[in-house]
Amino acid sequence: MNREEQMQFFYEIFDPSLPRLGPGDSASTKRAMNMVLSAASKPGPGRLRILDIGCGNGAQTIELARRLEGNITAVDNHQPFLDELRRRAQNAGVSRKITTLLRDMRALGMEGETFDTIWSEGALYSMGFQEGLKACYDLLVPGGFLAVSELCWFKPDPPAECQRFLAAEYPAITGINQNLEFMRACGYEVIGHFALPSSSWLQDYYLPLEERIRSLRERYASDPERTGMLQSIQTEIAIYRKHHDYYGYVFYVMSRP
Repeated sequence: MNREEQMQFFYEIFDPSLPRLGPGDSASTKRAMNMVLSAASKPGPGRLRILDIGCGNGAQTIELARRLEGNITAVDNHQPFLDELRRRAQNAGVSRKITTLLRDMRALGMEGETFDTIWSEGALYSMGFQEGLKACYDLLVPGGFLAVSELCWFKPDPPAECQRFLAAEYPAITGINQNLEFMRACGYEVIGHFALPSSSWLQDYYLPLEERIRSLRERYASDPERTGMLQSIQTEIAIYRKHHDYYGYVFYVMSRP
């Protein structure tokens, strides 16, 4: 397969109909949202202006729209994800709050000091985590909030198998304290952070994905390149099941002073 065919198959695997397209859960989104609301000294003028970067099919976007009074701009670079978000928002009765935008997060082209809150669950790494923090800082109004989840080491000295896998898949991974230093260096005031539970990987993300993989294995049983891609995802799942005490996503909530 060439690069275009690989991406087409990637999007066939990560179908918009999946409950989630990455680790996360509604309880964690709500917990981070409560941290933002508790830290806000007073409501902003009028409706909040919220940016959801790398929104995918909108699992967290719907939660934000249910809880917050504001206008949400949900950005992703794959139109079928945005179409599914629109469908879910309509079913949830929150479509009036959400505007979808097809755009690469690395080229948002938005004016600075535009948003009261920026949200990004498991997506900011696509910009480079530090680069993404800096870009979000410029887009926030003074006093605005940023909530992001990022893959981190939980413990030092992970098993060699785990270390080799993540060195290949996400070499930029670092520890929680290092990420907190990045945030402060960018000028943020850190409000708090917490690790996502393993259930947000296994129950809400990996189990539905494994069902998808099984059906695609049958469909492409005679295609070694596609079955190889499927196997690489299955390996990722196996590594997490075995070593989830050593790494996972951490939700960080911070503000621009």
